[in-house]
Amino acid sequence: MRIRTTGDAERAEIAQVHAQAFGGNEGGVIANLVEELLDDPTARPALSLGAEVEGRLVGHVLFTMVDIAGADESVQARILAPLAVLPEHQGRGIGCRLVNEGLQILRDAGVALVFVLGDPGYYPRCGFVPAGVRGFDAPYPIPEKNADAWMVQGLKADVVGRIRGTVQCAEALSQPEHWRE
Repeated sequence: MRIRTTGDAERAEIAQVHAQAFGGNEGGVIANLVEELLDDPTARPALSLGAEVEGRLVGHVLFTMVDIAGADESVQARILAPLAVLPEHQGRGIGCRLVNEGLQILRDAGVALVFVLGDPGYYPRCGFVPAGVRGFDAPYPIPEKNADAWMVQGLKADVVGRIRGTVQCAEALSQPEHWRE
């Protein structure tokens, strides 16, 4: 397996990965979100990575720009949204490899924080911890029963705990429907 950046020529293939990974109506919604984020100038700089097996794209992750409103200090931050692996390739560590490769690239680029709204049983394996209790509010309220799904990872020492505020995402991701259960 090879992890690599993806380009505009692969957008249809990327959309297919997300559509198949999420399935049904949700797959179409997520595939459309990826398209919108890739077109959204407020999402840049973005990092789009693909996992390739035998010349075929089997996984994809997208990291896009966020700001932290109300923070006493300005830091570079991104949000991981979305991550997808084709069903027949799930359970092989591809998702975590995509995430970890992306986190390393972002760390090397000087990004301090990465957020995700996702499965609290999955993302802690990649080093994410609950964000709300650490002073980071999501763009829209997260119900208490799902509070642990809103997570953060500090890529620079001592940033988590020193910075607080409300995360503001790219316009495409700032729609309330992306923040509801």
